[in-house]
Amino acid sequence: MLFGIQEKYHFILASRSPRRQELLKEAGFEFAVKLVDYDEEFPVTLKGKEIAEFLSARKALSFSEDMISQDEVLITADTIVWCQNRVLDKPRNYSEAFDILRVISGNTHEVITGVTFRVSEKYHTFSETTIVKFDILSDEEINFYIKRCKPYDKAGAYGIQEWIGLIGNSYLQGSYFNVMGLPVNRLIRELRVFLEGLN
Repeated sequence: MLFGIQEKYHFILASRSPRRQELLKEAGFEFAVKLVDYDEEFPVTLKGKEIAEFLSARKALSFSEDMISQDEVLITADTIVWCQNRVLDKPRNYSEAFDILRVISGNTHEVITGVTFRVSEKYHTFSETTIVKFDILSDEEINFYIKRCKPYDKAGAYGIQEWIGLIGNSYLQGSYFNVMGLPVNRLIRELRVFLEGLN
């Protein structure tokens, strides 16, 4: 619960994602949305959760000091899909979405969200991993999903809450909401510890 937190701090969410905004609202957060351009490249030596944490922290540190006041908590997040030792990015077009979903079809992958809190110059980053498996998807099912849902803004080219998750997801270990883009339960627990450490 947010008792004692919301009254003391103002929150900023640095995300365009309507799913992240919806999840934070459902959890009881009141927040403003602020966006900043940042470099989404990462060192090729990074793997899995290291990538998600690196990108989340980079986004938080891309905010200048004058963009965040002393009583504001900045929250940034970055979700990646890690499969067969590589990142499955957001698809740029129909062909890329189809190819990504063919990789996911019948395979197990990891959905990893890096989250960073920042207050002034102090920040804290963590990540949450959910293991997801899909049944083998037919080309017809993949084509239908892409045409219907246009998943071009989603890492791994799918939304677990959409049609493809309903018919294809056969196994999930970890936070379902993490797959949607934000591990809310873990976020609240980590946030309490972070803010207590500031006092």
